[in-house]
Amino acid sequence: MSDTQPLISCRSLWKLFGHDPVAYLEQKLSGGEVSFDSLQSDGYIPAVRDVSLDIYPGEMLVIMGLSGSGKSTLVRCLSRLIESTSGSITVDGQDLRALDEKGLIDMRRNKMGMVFQNFALLPNRTVLDNVIYPLEMRGQDKHTRRARALEVIKLVGLEGRESYFPRELSGGQQQRVGIARSLAIEPDIWFLDEPFSALDPLIRREMQDEFLRLQALLGKTIVFITHDFDEALRLADRIAIMKDGMVEQVDTPDKIVLQPATPYVARFTEEIERARVVHASFLSEEIVGAPPAGEPLLASSTIHSLARRLVDDTRAVYPLVDDNGQSAGQLNRAVALDVLLGANTASTSPDANTAKDITAASL
Repeated sequence: MSDTQPLISCRSLWKLFGHDPVAYLEQKLSGGEVSFDSLQSDGYIPAVRDVSLDIYPGEMLVIMGLSGSGKSTLVRCLSRLIESTSGSITVDGQDLRALDEKGLIDMRRNKMGMVFQNFALLPNRTVLDNVIYPLEMRGQDKHTRRARALEVIKLVGLEGRESYFPRELSGGQQQRVGIARSLAIEPDIWFLDEPFSALDPLIRREMQDEFLRLQALLGKTIVFITHDFDEALRLADRIAIMKDGMVEQVDTPDKIVLQPATPYVARFTEEIERARVVHASFLSEEIVGAPPAGEPLLASSTIHSLARRLVDDTRAVYPLVDDNGQSAGQLNRAVALDVLLGANTASTSPDANTAKDITAASL
């Protein structure tokens, strides 16, 4: 992504709650490094601290952290639902903090869609009228907005329920209405703040599947907040982990799990089964000399999904191919088994029978 210009970029972004935070922060920063404890001791709530972040077109960035870590405040700053205290935010090349009220409204109406945990549906409006609502606010004519609303209602799987009221829908269906309403304006950027957390586990899984389908179809740039690591791993291109208002690490799920940047990130991810997260492509090595013989493995596969092959096929190295069948390097079996079975695999070199016994519990 480094060769692509970011769609959203923030630099040294701060959000403090307290008395005259702008003047206080300017004075504090002029004295050097500012700690979380010093801010709190002075009576301020440091919700976002010195965050610099780039979000790229078509990317799904998932922001994670414990309650109070600042993830929701950060997203509200990026969408300017709240004013940040200091720093810069650019959206598609525009200085978001410099926009006047009209410019900000135009930005939200034409580039940004938002979905929150609270569905915020209008109870006296039908599904169709709820989805039409933002198009009314935009001033579109009746025929155009109705056609667009029907299109996105079908897209989220609610065709046939256009005349239902919110009280007549399940929680998952209500969330689909919220998603349809935000999609109706055809946003380039989609902000979602724990949109599935109020749903039952089965419905939540279904909504994740639906969301992945929509993202594959529409290719939106998405900033998605969740406290559920499994959800993050299913959805994210990259994950940002926050603590005390700061971003501890922004990386792919593979790197977050295998190469934590801080002790906090390591603790945050220590219970995660690495083999379910790490893909063969992340472990790939350059082929030197003749390519490995035998049937190739798919580079996009997780190590967990390849477990049986790794146990039964004792080749030292496997060729890898991408989804188009093109060479994607090679996978060292010992390195892959280290991820699958534990940190000492490479040094102890378990035989195939031992590997089969250990792997049986993880399949």
